[in-house]
Amino acid sequence: MNKELQQQSLTGEHIVLEPLTMDHQAALSIAVADGNLWELWYTKVPHPDDMKSYIAEALAAEARGETLAFVVRCRHSGEVIGSTRICRWHQQHRRLEVGYTWYAKTAQRTAVNTEAKLLLLSYAFETLDVMAVEFRTHIQNQVSRQAICRLGASQDGILRNHQLLKNGTIRDTVVYSIIDSEWPAVKQGLKDKLQSHQTR
Repeated sequence: MNKELQQQSLTGEHIVLEPLTMDHQAALSIAVADGNLWELWYTKVPHPDDMKSYIAEALAAEARGETLAFVVRCRHSGEVIGSTRICRWHQQHRRLEVGYTWYAKTAQRTAVNTEAKLLLLSYAFETLDVMAVEFRTHIQNQVSRQAICRLGASQDGILRNHQLLKNGTIRDTVVYSIIDSEWPAVKQGLKDKLQSHQTR
């Protein structure tokens, strides 16, 4: 059954994932400056000066049907606090990746990432009917690796010498996934984590 990646907002209790547009350039530039996220050499986070081209590239991929890009907005303050995407969607294999995720420093280690992943994974498994969702990160990005494992994902392997980065270093990429048979338990685990955030 053919499906399409259609622009839509995904709403949770803490955040809204809303379709990325050029109108978000200023807000994302402010968010990325919270913690100077572009200075982390093992991540691909845009400098504020590069935000326009970053958004343009995402929207071009979206027009090709490869990506669904979102900004992450706090429901309570209305503030844009980051960005994330569904990408590398291979409909014939019922597989996609969740990536290009970054959050303002003040939004890190909160309920934001847990709820964002719950919204994205629910959409992937329950609307797009995928059988696997993939996550990729730099082998040196221990924070990201731990966060992915906490979601309930399993490590599939390491792509050695996978990419040449702008700073001239070589990236080994760690690949993780969640498959459809694991999704009910992962979903419940994410809901439990959100509940624990609320009771703190």
